[in-house]
Amino acid sequence: MRVLGVDPGLTRCGVGVVEGVAGRSLTMLGVGVVRTPADAELGLRLIAIERGIEEWLDAHRPEVVAVERVFSQHNVRTVMGTAQASAVAMLCASRRGIPVALHTPSEVKAAVTGSGRADKAQVGAMVTRLLRLDAPPKPADAADALALAICHIWRAPALNRLQQAHAQHSVRKVTR
Repeated sequence: MRVLGVDPGLTRCGVGVVEGVAGRSLTMLGVGVVRTPADAELGLRLIAIERGIEEWLDAHRPEVVAVERVFSQHNVRTVMGTAQASAVAMLCASRRGIPVALHTPSEVKAAVTGSGRADKAQVGAMVTRLLRLDAPPKPADAADALALAICHIWRAPALNRLQQAHAQHSVRKVTR
């Protein structure tokens, strides 16, 4: 499975591509950050993020795009920017028919480090170790994007089984 992880943000939108399957070694295919100037008009920033995501989709042809689920933050301005960048990533994937998976920050941290309360340094260290890199990707947004992709690869088989079980249960209820 090839997954593009997206850590959404208006100024720095982390992107990372990981390939592999649960229980096997994973391979990083690319990592980076789509940047926009903080003083640019919002519409232009969103267009720049779209172009950046589209370039990553063209270059790596992921099967799934894993995006960090926006969660409530104390700073409304920050959460709005995150939500807007997240929507651009979901739109780009959906336009191409690529499934989108949303994962909360605590899900990603728990999947990669074993603790949903891990800090950025711990996530970066584990991403480095799991992908056999020489150093943690910089900035942290890039490491977080790789962590999202890893989380999805590891969680996808369980999520698929849950969806199948739910679908079978729903079919049984309808046919009774």
